[in-house]
Amino acid sequence: MPTKKEVRIGIIGLGNVAAGLIQGIEYYKTNPSTEQGLMHKVICSYGVGSVKLASAFDISSGKVGKSVDAALYSSPNLVNWLKIPKSAVSVKQGPRLDSVGKYVENLIKPVKERPINILENEIISEINNSGTTVLVNLLPVGSQRATEFWAGIALKTKCAFVNSIPVFIASNKTWAKRFKESKVPLVGDDMKGLIGSTIVHRILTKLTQDRGTTLINTYQINIGGNTDFKNMLERERLTSKKISKTDSVQSQLHSPLKQNSIHIGPSDFVEFLGNTKIAYMYMHGLMWGGRPYEIDVKLEVDDKANAGGILIDAIRLAKVAQDRRISGALIGPSAYLMKHPPVQYSDDIAQEKLEAFIDGKSNDK
Repeated sequence: MPTKKEVRIGIIGLGNVAAGLIQGIEYYKTNPSTEQGLMHKVICSYGVGSVKLASAFDISSGKVGKSVDAALYSSPNLVNWLKIPKSAVSVKQGPRLDSVGKYVENLIKPVKERPINILENEIISEINNSGTTVLVNLLPVGSQRATEFWAGIALKTKCAFVNSIPVFIASNKTWAKRFKESKVPLVGDDMKGLIGSTIVHRILTKLTQDRGTTLINTYQINIGGNTDFKNMLERERLTSKKISKTDSVQSQLHSPLKQNSIHIGPSDFVEFLGNTKIAYMYMHGLMWGGRPYEIDVKLEVDDKANAGGILIDAIRLAKVAQDRRISGALIGPSAYLMKHPPVQYSDDIAQEKLEAFIDGKSNDK
């Protein structure tokens, strides 16, 4: 069961992001003086090592039933930074629903489906028996019904919910109200990267405006070689992803660009890139005297290190809210860590709100 300075998490989806998060936690545990890659070494007495895996859920035949230490290195996962110790946590089956895209089904190899009411009872029992207090949604892009199922599980078990994917829960008024009324904290939606394409694009967009120039048009294209990018070949699964990334950039402008002047995504799959993500960003605008300028940026990062650096703060902030009995969508933390929060701010203001939340000066519910 959880101790005062422990955050017991349940992970939904044991893919590359989960592998990067758990291996990263082990890295900081064995290198306690290291601060690189951390926005906050400690948040209200919770260090990186305070985060403990208590439960895990997946639908892959290569993961369900295995211990987490084995599952995280199972195909098609690619993250293999370091080995984690033997885990006492066994991966339990979750419902499939819409969490498997047609391009990755042969890689995931889902287990045989079982009645969802039976799975739900088993999941609730596992969460309660394991002392899980924060659920982290790491399902693939396009998992609308599956994410809503897990948001419902969070409400039933009173677990704080971190929604890292572009399904709108925290930014949906109906869902946010349900979390508020159920006295459950919520962080979401769709995490930014630590140094990711969206945060870089946002900051450059705000810069063009702050310096008095006019942005005429812009695009962002992302490519990578893991299952996330292969899943996104199914364009029908990208509707909310495209909205999330586009709205995130548009929010930095006083007057949003016309839809035919901004293009963000879709992404493409290049298998040999593995977990490397490459983003190309282009911006064209007008400055002093009506003279044109262009900005071309190439960003290359390990996509899962980008995710882990955000998740470790989102998890601890959700737990702090739980400790303080703050419920509903967390405005400041969501605005700084997520692409599609309930309220968009510039990143400097969002950071101020997050720090005020940590200091206990603002609940920013």
